[in-house]
Amino acid sequence: MFYWFLKFIALGPALKVVFRPHAEGVENVPAQGPAILASNHLSYADWLFMPLVIPRMVRFVAKAEYFTSPGVKGWLQKTFFSGTGNIPIDRSGADAASGALISAKRVLGEGELFGIYPEGTRSHDGRLYRGKTGIARLALETGVPVIPTAVVGTDVVAPPGKKFGRIIRPTVRFGKPLDFSRYAGMENDRFILRSITDEIMYEIMRLSGQEYVDMYASRAKEESKKGDSAKGAERKPAA
Repeated sequence: MFYWFLKFIALGPALKVVFRPHAEGVENVPAQGPAILASNHLSYADWLFMPLVIPRMVRFVAKAEYFTSPGVKGWLQKTFFSGTGNIPIDRSGADAASGALISAKRVLGEGELFGIYPEGTRSHDGRLYRGKTGIARLALETGVPVIPTAVVGTDVVAPPGKKFGRIIRPTVRFGKPLDFSRYAGMENDRFILRSITDEIMYEIMRLSGQEYVDMYASRAKEESKKGDSAKGAERKPAA
């Protein structure tokens, strides 16, 4: 109930009035049944605008700590995250990635929409980075379609490192469903997983218009920080 309260009463109408988000390809999102919405990730605002433009709830995984922290703050945090469609990463997994996969499969098994950012983290410079193959494994193990999705302009609304930028009209584009049933039973073949992931990322790139970089976003961020540190050291005056 909290999700729908936010979407249709407390938060959604205000976002629509102020930002007037534009949506394309909404008809590609199934009216019922499970599907994976695979999106680029430019800003923390992505998870607000992407679900806002479609009538169905979109579920995401979040850190288990958001649901287990003690005290009043922990209770408020748990209420907010669970109420906005987020579910905790399953701790029974061997690691965070496998735990997220377990949680995602549970959502899809219940016939719901599951949102995922294949890059694994937000882009720090607006470019699209290499996707992680967890999405391919999820698609093969569940047999559900993947809807490539692109958000455009959210990095202007909420730029990396800032709470707010400026008001523009963001766009959300949903591509045609991708069916990978031809690879059924091959979820343990790393070459197949990479091929599927690259196909998904290509469709996201085509929808978003971003420059593609064949490098993981986390590594790109680290290299960018190292480069900034080196430049800062060069600018320091000699003792």
